Amino acid sequence: MYSKKEYLRHGILFIATLISTTLAGAEWVYGKSVLGEGESLLTWEYFWMSMAFSVPFIGILLIHELGHFFTAIYHKVKCTLPFFIPGWLGFIGIPTIGTFGAVIQMKGFVNSRKKFFDIGVAGPLAGFVIALLVLIYGFTTLPEADYIYAIHPEYADVDFQGYEEGALDFELGNNLLFWGLGEVFADPDRMPAMSEVIHYPYLFAGFLALFFTALNLLPIGQLDGGHVIFGLFPKRHREISLVAYILFIGYAGLGMISPYSPMEDLMLWIPLYVGFLFICFTKSGLSLKNRITLVLSIAAAQYAVAFVMPNVHGYQGWLFYGLLLGRIMGLRHPEVSGFHELDTKRKALGILAIVVFILCFSPEPFIFSEDSSF
Repeated sequence: MYSKKEYLRHGILFIATLISTTLAGAEWVYGKSVLGEGESLLTWEYFWMSMAFSVPFIGILLIHELGHFFTAIYHKVKCTLPFFIPGWLGFIGIPTIGTFGAVIQMKGFVNSRKKFFDIGVAGPLAGFVIALLVLIYGFTTLPEADYIYAIHPEYADVDFQGYEEGALDFELGNNLLFWGLGEVFADPDRMPAMSEVIHYPYLFAGFLALFFTALNLLPIGQLDGGHVIFGLFPKRHREISLVAYILFIGYAGLGMISPYSPMEDLMLWIPLYVGFLFICFTKSGLSLKNRITLVLSIAAAQYAVAFVMPNVHGYQGWLFYGLLLGRIMGLRHPEVSGFHELDTKRKALGILAIVVFILCFSPEPFIFSEDSSF
């Protein structure tokens, strides 16, 4: 079915991604780098130890893509093998997680609502199950509380409670599932603060898996969540996708324009920001007049919120993803022939996928300071 060249290409990308995520894991978990010096230099010992992050993380992504892959094969839809995209940028000093994700590409024409639904829902649910197991294992096998001193010796000289209260510049943003699993399975005396989870390889890998699961399950366009919504509500997908995208981009941009900014800044920034929003709705399917009206309405609403609640900010890190969705991927779903209802089992899986999205979504997944986020 696939040529030796394809197996070789995809295999090399997979191995490269495993290596790049191991390098990234060493930087996050242990503060070790191949470009470091002295105690910060990555040794083979720490490289192998860092696979406690990369193996479960890449494994979850692999299971996610294989869920899509085998379901496509089952429905006789031609597709590529999973493409893994390595993404380590430590050589230029930019912190990364070592990968830009993984994808499979559909080569065959899909003209069935049921097939779209099955292929779309299989990936995130398969990956979610493995992520759940990784997190439960991570929470139930937490090391002793003084484990963090081996990574941050300076903590031994201060009251550690201060760091738990958010004294650090970076922390992960919680979500319902991560919080709930910690409450149920973790020893409270060993449970790390969200600013320290990056030093616990299984927890960090599981958190990132939940993050990617939530991204894929956004009920927008042709994302996995968009396929789910199209399966459940085929005649309302366009409206649901558009509303979800408006809420997503509207939340992300809160605080971008504020009446409390200097007037000379606003005169330059507001046109640039409105132009950015206009580009975001390029593939919304709206007419030019409606796009202009909608973009101006979103900007006005964000400005009004900033006037009433000046301390309220969205998560500006979502803006780039919003640009990819609205400008590159689009908000609409491919048409299919017929709108036959899904059977009860598929409807149940669709509802489960929506619940998984709610449990995994973090409004602010990566917080770099109290007042600004990435």
